[in-house]
Amino acid sequence: MKHLILGTAGHIDHGKTSLVKALTGIDTDRLKEEKARGITIELGFAHLELPGGLCFGIVDVPGHEKFVRTMVAGVGGMDLVMLVIAADEGIMPQTREHLDILRLLGVKSGLVALTKRDSVEREWLELVTEEVRDFVAGSFLEQAPIVAVSSRNGEGLDELKRQLSLLAQQAVEKRREGPFRLPVDRVFTVPGFGTVVTGTLLSGEIGIGDELELLPSGREGRVRGIQAHGIKGDKGQAGQRLAVNLQGIDLDQVHRGDVVTPRGVFHATRTVDVRLDYLASAPRELKHRATVRLHSATYEVPAQVILLDRDSLQPGESAYVQLRLKEPALLLSGDSYILRAFSPQITVGGGVTLDPFPPRRRRRNDEALQLLEAFGTSDQQRTVQLIISQSLLSGITFDDVLMRSGFPRKAVETTLTALLSAGEIVQMVREPRLFLAKCAVDTLKQGLVQELTSFLAANPLKEGMGKEELKTRLPRRSDARFFTPLMTALEKDGLVIPDRDIIRPAGQTARPAAAADGLANRISAFIAGGGIEPPTVKEIIERFRCDEKTVRDNLALLTRNAQIARISADLFYSTSALDGLREKLVALLREKGEVTPPEYREQTGLSRKFLIPLLEHFDSEKVTIRVGDKRVLRRK
Repeated sequence: MKHLILGTAGHIDHGKTSLVKALTGIDTDRLKEEKARGITIELGFAHLELPGGLCFGIVDVPGHEKFVRTMVAGVGGMDLVMLVIAADEGIMPQTREHLDILRLLGVKSGLVALTKRDSVEREWLELVTEEVRDFVAGSFLEQAPIVAVSSRNGEGLDELKRQLSLLAQQAVEKRREGPFRLPVDRVFTVPGFGTVVTGTLLSGEIGIGDELELLPSGREGRVRGIQAHGIKGDKGQAGQRLAVNLQGIDLDQVHRGDVVTPRGVFHATRTVDVRLDYLASAPRELKHRATVRLHSATYEVPAQVILLDRDSLQPGESAYVQLRLKEPALLLSGDSYILRAFSPQITVGGGVTLDPFPPRRRRRNDEALQLLEAFGTSDQQRTVQLIISQSLLSGITFDDVLMRSGFPRKAVETTLTALLSAGEIVQMVREPRLFLAKCAVDTLKQGLVQELTSFLAANPLKEGMGKEELKTRLPRRSDARFFTPLMTALEKDGLVIPDRDIIRPAGQTARPAAAADGLANRISAFIAGGGIEPPTVKEIIERFRCDEKTVRDNLALLTRNAQIARISADLFYSTSALDGLREKLVALLREKGEVTPPEYREQTGLSRKFLIPLLEHFDSEKVTIRVGDKRVLRRK
């Protein structure tokens, strides 16, 4: 069965609710105040099934100017609209504003219902029909049927249903693939069941037992029950009006404007880039940093308008703008919205969301405008490439590309594969998939080579730079996980050589020891003179009256040249002394099979200060294995 949402629109007292009742038998005015005053105050809901497997969920909206915000909450999920105009009054202020809202929110199909045909003469009806045809010229209703009906005597209802059926056959259902999204337009409680919300499912499917998240609050719960048009079911599909019983969420924790989504899939935002069409009927120019009210789906939120390429927007003009929201909201690429002024409270513009998670833009930035222009084209590859390139050195995950672009998952997968094959982007991290533009990778590689070069220039005794230290030289806005793939790429390019825990430039060999009277050779001789109990680093510093950095740089140079061996952070041996101690230990182990520290001390005369570090060093060299408090010879 094809599920579509049919909405009403039009001026107060033009017969929207009466027409819905005549079509469906359902009175959508459910509040005492509505019945007492004879006007619609809240959204009303009904359903209509037509031959051919067509099922309409009907949303009846209020027509009074004071309730336009409620009317807007009902438009978000509409597939078709009935613009209701009373034949005895014709076009009125809310008729005009409602049509503007419908157009701005992306409703693309519908018809005009001329109600109260039984209250006017035929000639008058023909005049009003012509007036309506002129009124809708240039809008999505320009070629739409205009059907005269009477809710009182049923005249024209069969023709109205026939036209609705024809429009429904041509309408495209909402996407059933992807995660579900249910904007909440009503909240109530049912004794014994708890919190129930209603809304139009904009995408995907929702089922009993699904784990859910309520945005923007982030409260989590589970789907306990589902009804569509009063009938219980296990699932709800995109395009249906649903009542969903929420488990784990209290009545006071959910409000109109919240959105029910799968847990952990979507994120609320406080900044969006949009295309704004500023209505010609707007009373004044729109200035940079003006404050307006943004309406989308079923919520409204104050927003500041950041004009990206000008200082003001004149009525009738369009522009790319950034909206900075006072409160977080769920907006996705492709979502429609409207803007209403605070004073007077009228609709002044609207359009389509382009980038729901943009950076804070610099005004008059050509690259930002290029991306926003790409969003408006069918060139998915260019759009994705620009999203990734404008993430600069930070990179962007697959999920963020998916959410910012608004493209279907398969399309994003295909586009990324093409960009990877063309070498325009690089996947830097496998999970989660994290991408950088090729130019950003080149910038990071050049930066690391420059850091390595500068470090060696400042430390002429060092052969290279510690891996961990070089890793810290990545830009702060970058990601530490990029370091390993960057080093792999630099090694492949022949620019660096990893050597154990250091990175050195390719083509650079170990530097020779300093001249015979140099500090390095003097330190080497001092250590060799100590024999099997050499001086510590502190004693070397005191002997040569050098700073610690200079001493350690010379020790590192001597170690690389194999003139000395590092036993611990503060202990270095001449290679000849260390070789002798190693030979004694091996000989003792071959004789006895196992050796305790006291036995080795008796053999060598070492004090405990040197004994334990040496034994641990021979363990690390894989000469020995510690078994309890003894050493045994490691088998080769």
